[in-house]
Amino acid sequence: MIEAKLDSLGIKLPEAASPSFNYVPVTLHNGVAYVSGQMPKIDGEVRVFGKAGAEVDLDTAREQARICTLQGVACLKAALGSLDRVERVLKVNGYVASAPGFNAQPRVLDAASELLVEIFGEIGRHARAAVGVAELPRNAVVEVEMTVAYRD
Repeated sequence: MIEAKLDSLGIKLPEAASPSFNYVPVTLHNGVAYVSGQMPKIDGEVRVFGKAGAEVDLDTAREQARICTLQGVACLKAALGSLDRVERVLKVNGYVASAPGFNAQPRVLDAASELLVEIFGEIGRHARAAVGVAELPRNAVVEVEMTVAYRD
């Protein structure tokens, strides 16, 4: 059902990204999927660099949050086999590389939250943290991680 919904929305999931370092993309434990922080990669590469509020405007930062979220959903699908096993998105943590004075991190992460509700409906609504940070790996603008309940 969820895959059909993705098609109807015109959303194509990317290939699930392989980790660049010593971790796994998703840990499954007792009905909870912990999705590692995802970078905004397109074809395996981060393409937008810098800090929100300086080199990167709000709309571009929001788009980067959507890309991260799609990566996370792709990793979740690879781990679960089907997105129909998702019971609920529990929590999203988002990190935004921010210039001094930039305080619109919640607006950046709204793009991730909106996408999850678009894909999963009411079960996509979640608790969230939107945190401004000095820098992110690869000089990316946004990183998004998720905690998701799933059924066996």
